[in-house]
Amino acid sequence: MTFGPLVVLFVVFYFLLIRPQQKRQKEHKNMLDALNRGDEVVTQGGVAGKVTDLDDSFVSVEIAANTVVKVQRHAIGNVLPKGTLSAKPGK
Repeated sequence: MTFGPLVVLFVVFYFLLIRPQQKRQKEHKNMLDALNRGDEVVTQGGVAGKVTDLDDSFVSVEIAANTVVKVQRHAIGNVLPKGTLSAKPGK
């Protein structure tokens, strides 16, 4: 009976903290595994560009004409829909 509140607290932490974090990690890993040349990405630092080369650990991202930076694969934060970077803002 004295362990009841402790067990309930653990169950709450599992469903509110641990499980969602594991789900996000799995989705991020699947996104990184599905990266291809030509994908438009945003790094976790906020730099947007197009993937030009892939490696096991690094990704080359073209952020401007003739400007390519190499970032670690896990630093890719999000994959953008195709054409996002080339779309011109309209009024």
